[in-house]
Amino acid sequence: MRRRDHVKKEENVSYWQSYSDMMAALLLIFVLVIAVAIVALNDYKEKLAEQNEELLARQDLLEKQADEYLKLKEKLEEKQAEIDKIIGVKQEIIEALNQEFSKEEIAINIDQQTGAIVFDASILYDRSKSELKGEGIQFLDRFLPIYIGVLFSSEFKDDIAEIIIEGHTDTDSGYMYNLGLSQDRALSVVEYCLSDSSLSKEQKEQLRSVITANGRSFSNPVYDADGKVNLTKSRRVEVKFRLKDEEMIQELQGILERGDTQ
Repeated sequence: MRRRDHVKKEENVSYWQSYSDMMAALLLIFVLVIAVAIVALNDYKEKLAEQNEELLARQDLLEKQADEYLKLKEKLEEKQAEIDKIIGVKQEIIEALNQEFSKEEIAINIDQQTGAIVFDASILYDRSKSELKGEGIQFLDRFLPIYIGVLFSSEFKDDIAEIIIEGHTDTDSGYMYNLGLSQDRALSVVEYCLSDSSLSKEQKEQLRSVITANGRSFSNPVYDADGKVNLTKSRRVEVKFRLKDEEMIQELQGILERGDTQ
């Protein structure tokens, strides 16, 4: 009996020891799980904090971009108003020129978009010459008082930044020869405007500050419908005007077309 009791006692001790070991192992596993969970939770909190900071940074960036957009929008609206004003002034000048030339029964072809006026070179010069011929002088004496009278009128004079006389040639001969010829032709018109023309002394003084002479050689020839250079039409003189701030507006338009605004 005693031996049997002793064996039973040992079995009970072994059972409780195994149970204790199992519970200790389970406790250890539980502790490890809790530790891993805490570490994972801390990592999650850190990532969440980073994401929150990133969202706040993005929000700040979006707010700044929104402010910049509003400022840019205001600037663009201001520039658009300037563009509209310039377009309006240019159209008013073109209409005034049309009316005045029509009154004097002078047939002038004015580009209705740019205001440029093109003269056949044969009206002003003999072939391959740059000196104004008699017929050309007579024409300028009729043309200049009307043209300058409109541009320097009280309504438009403060808007005029530049009056450009451009000489163009055909594609015969070399580029440099034609560059010199076109420049000399444009210069001869400017010289006549500022010296012997019928313009008043005051008009000549005003004109001196804004007029320029440009020779373009055959850099911009006129083409026929079949794509061939029209030699006769290519030999020409163009008279143009530029309004104040027009270059800035054109630069702005170029920026917008390229998508450089940010």
